Amino acid sequence: MAWKNLKQLSLADALVSTHSALEELDDVHNLLNWSRLENLLSQTHTKRRGEKAWPPLMMFKALLLQAWYGLSDPGLEKQLARDLLFRRFVDLSLSESVPDHSTFWRFRNLLEAEGLYGNPARRN
Repeated sequence: MAWKNLKQLSLADALVSTHSALEELDDVHNLLNWSRLENLLSQTHTKRRGEKAWPPLMMFKALLLQAWYGLSDPGLEKQLARDLLFRRFVDLSLSESVPDHSTFWRFRNLLEAEGLYGNPARRN
């Protein structure tokens, strides 16, 4: 399945002024090799039909924020809709809509089914 292209910045993104509050997660972001994670997640959403899916790496980053900030799925949706820091971390343009709470739920279940999410002690 094709993924939405979130790489190009919009005019709205270019107009947002830089502020240290928006850079709080940059150090964390720079610690990880995201391309390796993206490679690992690249086999998710491989169906050829249907609407374009959200990029798996963006969804994974959103689930990280959810865990770090103790958010529910609806809370994560709401936070991504209004928080520039969250959008910056997951590489979501201001001109893009946000995934709804059920999309996060389905993605988490997909990762759990593939053994890529959850408690490692419960895995075989």
